[in-house]
Amino acid sequence: MTTMEVPASDAAAQNPGTPHIQTELPGPKARALIARDEAVASPSLTRAYPLVAESGSGMVVTDVDGNRFLDFAAGIAVCATGHSHPKVVAAIHEQADRLIHIAATDFYEPRYTELMERLAAIAPLSEKARVFLTNSGTEAVEGAIKLARYHTHRPGIIAFEGAFHGRTMGSLSLTNSKIKQRAGFGPLIPMVHHAPFPRIRAWREGSGGDGSAELAHLSDTIFGRQISPADVAAIVVEPIQGEGGYFPAPKAFMQGLREICNEHGILLVADEIQSGMGRTGKWWAIEHTGVEPDILTTAKGIASGMPIGAFIARDSVWTWPPGAHGSTFAGNPVCAAAALATIDIIESEGLANAAAMGARLRSGLEDVASRTDAIRDVRGVGLMLGVEFSTHGAAEAVQEAAFRLGLLTLECGESSLRFSPPLIVDEASVDTALRLFGEAVATAKE
Repeated sequence: MTTMEVPASDAAAQNPGTPHIQTELPGPKARALIARDEAVASPSLTRAYPLVAESGSGMVVTDVDGNRFLDFAAGIAVCATGHSHPKVVAAIHEQADRLIHIAATDFYEPRYTELMERLAAIAPLSEKARVFLTNSGTEAVEGAIKLARYHTHRPGIIAFEGAFHGRTMGSLSLTNSKIKQRAGFGPLIPMVHHAPFPRIRAWREGSGGDGSAELAHLSDTIFGRQISPADVAAIVVEPIQGEGGYFPAPKAFMQGLREICNEHGILLVADEIQSGMGRTGKWWAIEHTGVEPDILTTAKGIASGMPIGAFIARDSVWTWPPGAHGSTFAGNPVCAAAALATIDIIESEGLANAAAMGARLRSGLEDVASRTDAIRDVRGVGLMLGVEFSTHGAAEAVQEAAFRLGLLTLECGESSLRFSPPLIVDEASVDTALRLFGEAVATAKE
């Protein structure tokens, strides 16, 4: 694979908002840093390709050798407002000058309270909501598991094949995305059962059904032979599977889960860590289905890259006493300030834009896909779009080719690439990404 050469005189090369590759990848500074990293980093890390990021602005990441990349991965759908949005940077700076830390488990702090209020206000719940702030997505899932078990006095959890909920032990017990994430860590927490998830490929194949077969399996096989519904505290589901391949759950499937939960006194937990915070053109992906969860988890896009998450639940679910759950760092004032600024930006600039630019991006991806048999499916909602290739090797080759052309994407599932750019992405960036993706598909070799 050759590196894209852009003449120094090219007008686009002089624009800091466009991708521009000026060295062989990885460049000399990148190679030196990678060698240092490999000497000290945990071997569990799985770097997708040799990007060594130095800075970021808006939709563009610049590496240590001065190469610029158009970022349509956004730190795994984290940089909702783009890289270093001025309003988020100002909020972080102002708060760092005022107060960096106070343990909100033990004391009170204004940003902590305001963020809980804002999250409760946008929660997809008709009942009053309460919030617990966390440091990460996996901690939000851990908290949701604990709350569900405490409230129901039941031990069992139902998750789904292909799910990803995190890597700490409780969350890992629910995760079912890749065997390498689970291998060697048993025993995991008991009484967790995985039901089939509807993997619908409607763009080219029209396969996968509507979720009714998966609901029947849950009722007849999981509840009929493996665990009584009376022993189940929660059904935990991603309204759009993330690491599992960007598969949206059908509306009928989500409605069926809600009915099952209502019938058996089970809590429905929506894991919106990747799909929430405006990524689909609504605050939460579950809103597209007309279903209300009992508990919702969020993180990733909540604070434009600062480490914070939350689990949100109906007021009547919070039956545990003081001391039942806590955290030293969660709801850190600087992270909370970044989250408040992020929510403002998503509200004013991101929601409508995610829907409009998502439609534009999807149309362009389908156009590229229609010109090759290597692509099996295009799917997703808003700016959470997946392109599935016929083989894992094809997806990996296109991801590598796109990187060398100046476009950052990221694999998910068995053979898909995800497109999850900042929610403020503009038409020019979408069109540039589509051009580069088309070139990558045309030139990639397995």
